[in-house]
Amino acid sequence: MENDPSAPAGPSPRIAAVIVAAGRGTRVGPGAPKQWRPLAGRRVADWTLDAFRNHPRVERIVLVHHAEDLDELRDMEDILLTPGGATRDASVACGLAALASDPPDIVLIHDVARPLVTPDTIDRVIDALTHAPGAAPALTVTDALWRGDNGRVAGTQDRSGLFRAQTPQGFHFEAIRAAHAAQPGGAADDVEVARSAGLDVTIVAGDERNMKITGPEDFARAEQYLRGRMDIRTGIGYDVHAFEEGEACILCGVAVPHDKKLKGHSDADVGMHALTDAIYGALAEGDIGRHFPPSDMQWKGAESHIFLRHAIDLARTKGYELANCDVVLICERPKIGPHAAAMQSALAEIMGVEADRVSVKATTSEQLGFTGREEGIASQAIATLIRT
Repeated sequence: MENDPSAPAGPSPRIAAVIVAAGRGTRVGPGAPKQWRPLAGRRVADWTLDAFRNHPRVERIVLVHHAEDLDELRDMEDILLTPGGATRDASVACGLAALASDPPDIVLIHDVARPLVTPDTIDRVIDALTHAPGAAPALTVTDALWRGDNGRVAGTQDRSGLFRAQTPQGFHFEAIRAAHAAQPGGAADDVEVARSAGLDVTIVAGDERNMKITGPEDFARAEQYLRGRMDIRTGIGYDVHAFEEGEACILCGVAVPHDKKLKGHSDADVGMHALTDAIYGALAEGDIGRHFPPSDMQWKGAESHIFLRHAIDLARTKGYELANCDVVLICERPKIGPHAAAMQSALAEIMGVEADRVSVKATTSEQLGFTGREEGIASQAIATLIRT
């Protein structure tokens, strides 16, 4: 019984996305291909990939890349990478082939140069595939259309029934793979490939923000859209630990030689604790004690990277990435400066971010208070998370 709401729901379809990123994008001018150029503090491809990474219905992502772009593909362990072909349709065929050993039910094929695609647009395409072999978003053409000749208007064109095509274009996997296998080449997009094989393609509502970056002026427009839809959160953390007899202090993941160590239930890494609490604070998720209670003896003596990694993983589960963080260590001794770079690297590695997103610095309290009396070390941290 088709579309019967009383019928039991079947299993959810397995959905994969193929992101086409093998082009050179020469129309943006000299420099790197557009997918690797900066946009609102990240690369264009990073925004695009995260749109699908963070979508709860998409299980796998294939990035089809150019053979010359291998240096751009670091830190993509969760993405299936495959080299593309000389044309767009050849690259899509490469992406589909990469999925063939464990085929999904549905594949979404998306241009990497459309970094502003929304979850709603992706959902509309997926939902339409319950009753059609293909679906794609589009916008109705509303402007008057002219035909031109040598820079002059030569006539008008009826715009009735015309649409501006967007991606992702979604299909039943086996159907679109067969369509690509039969396609001689030269198709403008996957809808053309599908229709040439006799597949019906349903039009769903597109989104004006789902623009394709083509020329240099598009970067400024895309950045305006991104700034408008970002969810930015900031958290502050503070921690303090007293000294006890020892030979080194663990600070921001680095063992700093000293005639004392810090006292605590775990390894007492005061800087990492402050940063962890800052991330939890930005998420409105309490503090370390909520997630790792000191009454639980399994955490006695635990290394603090466990806590920090949990906090950053929780942020990513909620769709956030670390924009930047700043950790301040407050003490008279030990001297932090000689070890600050190592601390920066250690924190960045634990959180899986670039080192230039992490700041570690120190100050004294001018011999005032418990830190001035060298009774312990305090730390403050601030972390900014971003979600699009």
